[in-house]
Amino acid sequence: MDDEAEFAEYARDNWGTLVRAAVFLGCTLPEAEDLAQTTLVRCYTAWDRVSSADNREAYVYRMLRNCLRDSKRRRWWGERPTEHLPDAASPDGTHRVDTADAVHRALDGLSRINREVVVLRYFVQLTEQQTADVLDVPTGTVKSRLSRALAQLAADNHLADLTEGTTP
Repeated sequence: MDDEAEFAEYARDNWGTLVRAAVFLGCTLPEAEDLAQTTLVRCYTAWDRVSSADNREAYVYRMLRNCLRDSKRRRWWGERPTEHLPDAASPDGTHRVDTADAVHRALDGLSRINREVVVLRYFVQLTEQQTADVLDVPTGTVKSRLSRALAQLAADNHLADLTEGTTP
């Protein structure tokens, strides 16, 4: 397979995960799509290095994280505007909106470094070692940050509201 076809396949297979990771790192959906696109452009221009990396996923998600930091340096990032909800109620979509809102609010309560660890481990589904490689920290640091973040999320009122009406 030639380089362009290999890159095209990689971009197609990983687009959704890159966008999702960016959303959970604090971007709105349009910002996340821009960030994923910028990351993939950088991947394309350095495809020889990316494709030959020992840990391609860690390499790409480090690029995503660096692109996010670069974009935040260039402009002011205030609070995200409130998403516009549809006028008509949707019986099957309400729970998903409530859940997504609760998760976003809970993640917003985490520090940047703890949010990055949670997003990379649970939303991107990188291993502890891959997460450590992305963040350029030891694996033990990933474990301790993850432990603190999960304890904070477990005590978060936004997530507790989701379980109040359910029975174990």
